[in-house]
Amino acid sequence: MPTALISVYDKAGLIPLAEGLLGLGWRLLATGGSLRTLQEAGLEAHEVAGYTGAPECFDGRVKTLHPRIHGGLLFRRDLASHVADAKAQGIDPIDLVVINLYPFEATIAREGVTTAEAIEQIDIGGPSMIRSASKNHASVTVLTDPDQYAGFLDKLQSGAWGLEDRRRCALEAFRRTAAYDAAISGWMERTSTSHKPEELPHHLCVNLVQKQGLRYGENPHQPAAFYVEPGRPVEGVAACIQHQGKELSFNNLLDADACARLVWQFPAPACVIVKHNNPCGVGQGPHALEAFLRAQAGDPVSAFGGIVAFNRPVGAEVAQKMAPTFWEVILAPAFTGEALEVFAGKKQLRLLQTPEHWPQSARGLDTRSIGGGYLVQQTDDAFAPFDTWEMKASGAGAKPRAEDLMLAQRVAKAVKSNAIVLVKDGATVGIGAGQMSRVDSVEIACRKAGDRARGAALGSDAFFPFADGVELAASHGVTAIVEPGGSLRDNEVIAAAQKLGIWLFFTGMRHFRH
Repeated sequence: MPTALISVYDKAGLIPLAEGLLGLGWRLLATGGSLRTLQEAGLEAHEVAGYTGAPECFDGRVKTLHPRIHGGLLFRRDLASHVADAKAQGIDPIDLVVINLYPFEATIAREGVTTAEAIEQIDIGGPSMIRSASKNHASVTVLTDPDQYAGFLDKLQSGAWGLEDRRRCALEAFRRTAAYDAAISGWMERTSTSHKPEELPHHLCVNLVQKQGLRYGENPHQPAAFYVEPGRPVEGVAACIQHQGKELSFNNLLDADACARLVWQFPAPACVIVKHNNPCGVGQGPHALEAFLRAQAGDPVSAFGGIVAFNRPVGAEVAQKMAPTFWEVILAPAFTGEALEVFAGKKQLRLLQTPEHWPQSARGLDTRSIGGGYLVQQTDDAFAPFDTWEMKASGAGAKPRAEDLMLAQRVAKAVKSNAIVLVKDGATVGIGAGQMSRVDSVEIACRKAGDRARGAALGSDAFFPFADGVELAASHGVTAIVEPGGSLRDNEVIAAAQKLGIWLFFTGMRHFRH
């Protein structure tokens, strides 16, 4: 008579599985809540404690850690010595383990969970049985997810269940225990009293589960998917609600994240338009409509077909202004019913309702793969307060608005290096991105701004290595510059700014974005 051992936290699908096994003449062993569930359904099942002769103890912490359990799972049926040992010890073979673990990831994701609560959800017997059964998958099947039950039972009833099926289940089981251990070790590291937030972990264990398959990656020949980490708060892209439109692509998700990350850094109503992972228009205003109009005016040619994000709800008036133009994705914390009606006519347009907060990265880490390994750094979420900036040169005209200077620097932080951003009256008017020479970025930003460069404030993500960038900006009418400082030729840059009547501020904080 084949034997199944059942010990599950999640009871979904358990009764149909047990009924099917009993119908095939199996014997069922079960623990605690699983046993009660089966017996309440009128199904015959035997208590593990009665089978082992060792009652549960320590509030259930020890119940399956017994030679009759692990011996029944681990002994090799093809080795005479193992079979003889099992017979001598009175150990029967266990052919199937049905098990899922205490909900540790869900527990630590709860707001305000205590250390004691988390520790009690660290499963010991479950992972032990999973590993024993998986190691001996030549003879033992291990089911760790209710979604596996129906397929297993169908093949078992038809006589088609075999070694390759058991191997596949063992693979899924080892993946589950690996993810479980990763969640525990990550939580223990984060909550350790010796952990310093500014320190990177010596051992970085990342447990990711595919949330969404994507049509392809950056290009059609690249397979791609979106992954999330169990046990972490659902946030960012994973927390968005899509109201309409076609499936989001790899590039859409990258740009949507870049867009939302920037727009949620502004306390005032703001709109950000991103194209190819760079902002091409950013505007602030008294309300969402004004912020959008300013952002679009920053570079209307580049904005076409872009990703747009708001940090305020989008109503009918904004929707009507946006509807005539092609947009890939629009993100906002809410859309009114009237706005949804306006956008409904644009079937391909994706609308994403965002949470009212957006993380700068997952886990606060920026992780990139390179040949042979990974680069990991803490996310650049710092920003030097305005009152810590140093004024290095006073201009000939009126002192620039602090709001424009801060906007220029905050947007420059989000633009690929070398980054130059021109801002005027609460909106970007020209952006130069990703150039090998900083003076080329100045040229591009000023060319895009045209006459609007006159009286504009310029933000730079890093220092000017020479005075030529300042001189070029001044020739286009720029009246203020904010940059980190730190060049060997800072004195030349300062002298040029003073001579040209340019206000010059140093922040002391660089914001390269490669």
